Amino acid sequence: MKGLLELVPPDWLEEVINLAAECTVVVNHKGTILYLNHAYCDFLKVSSDEAIGRPVQEIIENSRMQIVAKTGKAEVASIHPINGSEMIANRYPLYVKGQLVGAVGTVMFRNPQEWLDYSRKLQPLMDELNYYKNRYENELQSKYHFGDLIGESRKFIEAKHLAKRVSESHSAILLLGESGTGKELFAHAIHQTSGRKHLPFMRINCASIPEHLFESEIFGYEEGSFTGAKKGGKKGKFELANGGTIFLDEIGDLPLQMQSKLLRVLQEREIERIGGRGPIKIDVRVIAATHRRLETMVEEGSFRKDLYYRLNVIKIEIPPLRDRKEDILPVSTLLLRKLEGKFHHYGLKLSEEAAALLEEHDWPGNIRELENVLERAVNVLDGLTIFPEHMPLYLQSEENNGTRGVPSSSAKHFMGEPIRTLKESVCDAEKAAIIGALKMTGGNRAKAARLLGIGKTSLYDKCKLYSIEKM
Repeated sequence: MKGLLELVPPDWLEEVINLAAECTVVVNHKGTILYLNHAYCDFLKVSSDEAIGRPVQEIIENSRMQIVAKTGKAEVASIHPINGSEMIANRYPLYVKGQLVGAVGTVMFRNPQEWLDYSRKLQPLMDELNYYKNRYENELQSKYHFGDLIGESRKFIEAKHLAKRVSESHSAILLLGESGTGKELFAHAIHQTSGRKHLPFMRINCASIPEHLFESEIFGYEEGSFTGAKKGGKKGKFELANGGTIFLDEIGDLPLQMQSKLLRVLQEREIERIGGRGPIKIDVRVIAATHRRLETMVEEGSFRKDLYYRLNVIKIEIPPLRDRKEDILPVSTLLLRKLEGKFHHYGLKLSEEAAALLEEHDWPGNIRELENVLERAVNVLDGLTIFPEHMPLYLQSEENNGTRGVPSSSAKHFMGEPIRTLKESVCDAEKAAIIGALKMTGGNRAKAARLLGIGKTSLYDKCKLYSIEKM
């Protein structure tokens, strides 16, 4: 290093220092100034002849250079009051051949305005960094663990225990269950418990990717491989998930042509980008999910048998909410805690009547429907307790009209009752809903309209149409 510096002319070195740092000062072990560059002289309004050879504290107001030169302890990004302002200074001990000989000081920002100007330049970069950090955390990391899967029913506990046991495995998992039963939460929890939890968790909804974009999204592409391809190319979902887990949601909705391409990836454990020169090895754990009956689809020829067996190494069936009635209230409690944070409305609870209403409903939409019902109730809630009148009208109608346990319209037909037209049935249901809302609100039409989710004028028109008098 010494030989390299000897190549630099001495008069160049001072200019290098002036360019590398705006304000620089060098003191010896006693704190006497040995060097003060032009920028610092201009800032302090002194000449180098006036400064060199004098104690640093006589030239630089509130200086601590003499302290650093004696203690050997660096002071980085320190606020230094000077000339009626505050600058940001760095002070470093200077060691030569292991011996403390003095200190070097530099000024990063001579006043708050310089710091603000620098911050404005830095802020867009920080915003971009935070954007990609949040995107990584939201898109490539699992958010739930098994503690978030609430339920004590036998079927649910069996599914949860099986999922826990196979979490550490590398085998493919097939999650089966109706829409809204929590298949994605199971996938998150499995990844979070596995040895891959610190690596990516990539989610793909197979039903939402257009067929003509499937290959580029899943496998990626090289630069110039087709019109509109990004400069530098793009990694596909499998490549991004390398080392981690990929969750293939709605696998039953994947077109046949795409099924064969996916099968090759699962068999060969490698992908090839569009326009690529060769295969890329990947190590990805696959979790697939569907609400469809894949066995039936295989028999019908709409789902490849070989892909089905490749995915169906470990099958976990998640029961619908109607088969785990004892879990409705615990799950409701968990969802209310979640809604409390969303609405900043704490201490929410269910009345006994509302709880009974929830337990009696069949929940065709499962947990997703339950969450929507509770969110709707919180939106129209005045206090902290949810009552039946805060529930959607179709749930209230089940209670008020005594429809729980009443035979369906098709059953009535078989018992000899005629089937009415759809228009007549809709009108009757609408009239019953309006009467029920007016009864609950004591005849207050404005409140009834809010419960029904319609305008007050629309309610008046319907009351007139159905000859509904004030109640």
